[in-house]
Amino acid sequence: MAEHYSVPEWFQDGKIGVWFHWGISSAADENRPNDGSHYGRRMYSVVPDDYSGEMGMSETLTKWHTERYGHPSEFGYEDLIPLFTAEKWDPDALVKFVKDNGARFIMPVACHHDNFDMYDSFHPWNSVKMGPKRDTLKEWKAAASKHGLKFGVSTHLYWSPRFFANARKYQKPGTPEWTLFNMDFDPRGYATQDSWNEHWYARCWEIIEKYDPDMFNNDAPFPNEKENGGKGLGIKLFSSFINRDLEENDGTQTVVFSCKDANADRAAFTYNLERGAAGDIKPEPWMWATDLSGGWFYRATAVNRMSIPVMVGNAVDAISKNGVVMLNVALKGDGTIPEKQAAYLTAFGDFLKTSGEGIYGTRPWKTFGEGPLEMKDGRQGENRKEFSQQDIRFTTKDGVLYAFVLSRPTQDIVIKTLASGGLLESEIVDIRLLGSDEKMKWERSTDGLTITLPNELPDTLVVGFSIEQKQ
Repeated sequence: MAEHYSVPEWFQDGKIGVWFHWGISSAADENRPNDGSHYGRRMYSVVPDDYSGEMGMSETLTKWHTERYGHPSEFGYEDLIPLFTAEKWDPDALVKFVKDNGARFIMPVACHHDNFDMYDSFHPWNSVKMGPKRDTLKEWKAAASKHGLKFGVSTHLYWSPRFFANARKYQKPGTPEWTLFNMDFDPRGYATQDSWNEHWYARCWEIIEKYDPDMFNNDAPFPNEKENGGKGLGIKLFSSFINRDLEENDGTQTVVFSCKDANADRAAFTYNLERGAAGDIKPEPWMWATDLSGGWFYRATAVNRMSIPVMVGNAVDAISKNGVVMLNVALKGDGTIPEKQAAYLTAFGDFLKTSGEGIYGTRPWKTFGEGPLEMKDGRQGENRKEFSQQDIRFTTKDGVLYAFVLSRPTQDIVIKTLASGGLLESEIVDIRLLGSDEKMKWERSTDGLTITLPNELPDTLVVGFSIEQKQ
């Protein structure tokens, strides 16, 4: 399938997207204990009253839920839906805010593991009939279109039968809840169950046909031709999404299909490298997805252990390695952005306003950069360590080389990679500090390129230089 997949230019050029995780659990008590963004799964981990063992995250949440709302048999996950009212949600203002801070596309979650559709779905548990009583995908798309952003959607439906395995014992045949908790599907063997795959396919295809997304992120393994059961519907969904696009655009692919299967051929789809990093430049564009909230879904007590300066540095690192940045915002139940997460976006936006010419539309150079901080290659384990001014990253566009210092420099900047006789074969004719009119002083030798510390640096966390070469 790799020969039939081609990443569109808008995705490679746009570089920055914002993911929105928002749903039922966003409206649960914001001071709840850590639920690992899986409130609906963990709240059903009931332990006996005389249990004396160690309480894990799930047991702690269940105990808290029981004390706060009632026993799961009496106050189930479905009873949280009336609390999810989205009374302050303004998609137009939100999209404008993220655009003003550098985003070129958005990707709201259409359905998370909890089997609740955030759009006008044939599945009865949806945001039009319940909770907000609004078609959030329709409104997100309208706002994206108004502000000139590409529109993506993310579905995590694949995991929902397993997600609610512990809730099954409280469900009764013939009730509406029977459908929410996937009682007709095997919580363990659903992946090869024909009835589930047909249902999953129909739900996914409805999103594609009704909302025509520019990007479809499927939180699931990449479908393969050796699917054991499932009628090959994973392959059909992927190929139909791409073929539909090709037919509408005279054979040119304009959409992105992403998932997070680390073992599949990366040329056949766009890899969603969630909370990880790349150790080197990747041959195909990929997506660094991280979360600004500390928990994917909003929780007031969540802490993002990746500082704002490190987030900006990680983003530039990803872009230098052929990556695209996707920052998750966890909206409150009322539909607003918490201040802590807004601070991340505005800091990144300040950097992009100053240095965007070295980010948007660029491609990786011959090497990603240099410096002592090594990035672990693969999913999870994303970098949280502070960068130093020795950590340099490169991008290139229209014959110009850009060099980014991933920590605000306090002394002259030395870039060993750009030594004379090295990778940069051309003569350097000018160096410009992005966001400044100050004339740079620099010297190039066999030891490296030394840029004299500017008198005044732009008020950004990462500093960029434009390096013009003799043509």
